[in-house]
Amino acid sequence: MRKICTDIEASRSNSSIPSDGYVALFVRMLGLDNDPLDREQAVVALWKYALGGKQYVDAILQFRGSINLTVNLLKSESSATCEAAAGLLRVVSSVNVYRDLVAESGAVEEITGLLRRPSLTSDVKEQSISTLWNLSVQEKLRVKIAYSDLLPLLIKFLEDEDIKVKEAVGGVLANLALSHSCHKIMVEAGVIANMAKLLKADVEASKVIRKEAKSVLLELAKDEYYKILVMEEGLVLVPMIGAAAYKSYRPALHSWPSLPDGIEIEQSSKSPSRYGASELLLGLNIQDKNANVEEVKMYAIVGRTQQQFLARIGAIEMEHENKSNSESPSSRRFTVLPWMDGVARLVLILELEDESAIARAAESIADASITEHMRVSFKEAGAVKHLSRLLHHPSDAVRLGVIHALERLSASNDVCQRIEAEGVLHPLINSLKHSEISEGLTDMILNILARILDPSKELKSKFYDGPVNGSKKERDATCNAPSAEKMDEIHILNSTSSLQSMHAEELLDSAFLARLTEILKTSSPHLQRKAASILEFLSVNEPCIEKVISVDIESGIEAVFCQKFLKDMESEIDSQQPELQALEVEEAGLAISAASRLLTRLLDSEKFRCTVNSSHFTKLLRRILKSTIPLHNKDWVAACLVKLSSLSGPNLDFENPINMEVTLYETIPRLINQIKSSFSTEVQEAAVVELNRIISEGVVDSTRAVAVEGGIFPLVKLIEKGNGRAIEAGLAILYNLSMDGENHSAIVAAGAVPALRRIVLSQRPQWMRALHLLRTLPT
Repeated sequence: MRKICTDIEASRSNSSIPSDGYVALFVRMLGLDNDPLDREQAVVALWKYALGGKQYVDAILQFRGSINLTVNLLKSESSATCEAAAGLLRVVSSVNVYRDLVAESGAVEEITGLLRRPSLTSDVKEQSISTLWNLSVQEKLRVKIAYSDLLPLLIKFLEDEDIKVKEAVGGVLANLALSHSCHKIMVEAGVIANMAKLLKADVEASKVIRKEAKSVLLELAKDEYYKILVMEEGLVLVPMIGAAAYKSYRPALHSWPSLPDGIEIEQSSKSPSRYGASELLLGLNIQDKNANVEEVKMYAIVGRTQQQFLARIGAIEMEHENKSNSESPSSRRFTVLPWMDGVARLVLILELEDESAIARAAESIADASITEHMRVSFKEAGAVKHLSRLLHHPSDAVRLGVIHALERLSASNDVCQRIEAEGVLHPLINSLKHSEISEGLTDMILNILARILDPSKELKSKFYDGPVNGSKKERDATCNAPSAEKMDEIHILNSTSSLQSMHAEELLDSAFLARLTEILKTSSPHLQRKAASILEFLSVNEPCIEKVISVDIESGIEAVFCQKFLKDMESEIDSQQPELQALEVEEAGLAISAASRLLTRLLDSEKFRCTVNSSHFTKLLRRILKSTIPLHNKDWVAACLVKLSSLSGPNLDFENPINMEVTLYETIPRLINQIKSSFSTEVQEAAVVELNRIISEGVVDSTRAVAVEGGIFPLVKLIEKGNGRAIEAGLAILYNLSMDGENHSAIVAAGAVPALRRIVLSQRPQWMRALHLLRTLPT
């Protein structure tokens, strides 16, 4: 046997035509009736023979059944046999015309069974998975592999110590990612996290693995949702703009290093390097434990240092330059980088001259700014400074991308303050004045302006230790909170101070105010909400309000109060899409709430009170109060109604129709919601006591409002678990409700009878009231 193997090797080496006689002999030896050792030697010989190339593979495949017999050998207990069989299948499947033949012979199923074995040599795993790598080139086989038990096994082998096994797994996953139909199952199996881990590994990883990981992630990131998942793993998608674009980068070679956001670093030597060595050494040493630098600033320095050094020596995107030259200029290719390098690379691109590259980098910054960490990282890397400068760029595409990036970054309170300090108000206001700009661009500009000119930001900062977005805890100062009048005074003083520091004459420009009023009249609810918020910020005192009144603000507010869904509700038009209708009502409620706040602020002006049609606005707000907008949006509607009614004189009793409607449609639903959902027993007790006060004072239809809002069940639950005052008030309310026979079934269904009996039998202080209630129920 050994002599035959030597002869076949010599035949392959010395002749271009293989020996058919020897090949036939070895194929026959693969038969199931042969000795396992002979079968092993035969498959080993054929594997080595097939390595000679396609003509040798053709010589083996001319014998029918050779592949089936080889696949059968994957069941062998011998590692050498399995390795050789998988190796032969790997060579055969590398030939396009034989790929289907290998798949149809059951190779995928047998390899699946083989890879399930608890102990396999690295060589067996490499050859088996490499066969799958070849087979996954075809679309139909990708789907078969992805939706089998192989995918979890492949992901497990990413932890294998053998680098060749990892490379083979990466190759299979890279091929699977080429089929969109495989993306869902791959993401669910955890491919994104595992590929990101390989890409971010600190150890020197194989270039093949890194390339495969990038390929998988880039394919998955073509889906917008999966792109977010990729970025949540600490990766950033960076546009490939070509190495030539970086030639326009002109660093200040003779300047002393500074932080990316512009803050200069204390100079310790007198001669900065001409070629950037001082910056490079700074970046290399900034990670020293003794360096007194915040972590986020440290990463910004290291990332900038590395990217600028690569740009200076012309090493950025060198590996892609040949591809870039062969592709069209409209190519939209990306690469994936760890967040530190990706942030620095994007900021560096903002300093280049290529308009297309700048626009793409700005859009990538917008896409990556999905977390507070990333937004702050871009700020520390100096992105805000460059983006603010680029607002004056002549290219529309650049300005659009820049505004999109600033809009995403401004979601962070900290970053928003930096954006404001960079002087973005002037270019943004000028852009908004042009009514021909798209609704999408208008939305982004209004978002930025509304965050900078937030009427509640100055006031909230007095009571919150840090950003207003919930990232830090509220200070323990609620006990010393000022009165409502004092709050208004603080608001006006703070807003006036802000206006003075931000060029009030520009903010109160008639063209700008007219544009905001136009948005109130003609735009969608989510734009109306932002415009109303900005106008509220500007209405800080009598002179400012006069400017706002001069642009027919009354008609703009009226337009917000006349939402489409209100007309549909009056016409009893049923929506065919309840989900969309609910979203429409939610957006309209936010707009109405903002407009109500604005109207309430304007009513502080004597001049506005003399001109406003208060009866008309009262009618509109009363209709809104009875509508289906969310309860939390009715608070300012109710406050505005009360303020309007006070203009005609004090009406503090419930007989006033406006006060009564506010009680029925805002106060009672709010109190019931607090009883239902609050985790604080003190809040629940205060709510039920207040609700009992309202009902005991005889407000018309108050008991009916409690029943309609679903208040019976939470009241019964409260008398079971509440304390003395809450139980007393709850029993009183339920007793009043029981006077209407229509409520009996609901009270009984809520479990009131057992609860009342327990109170009576335990002789609690409220047992007499509980007994009276029991007697009114049909028990």
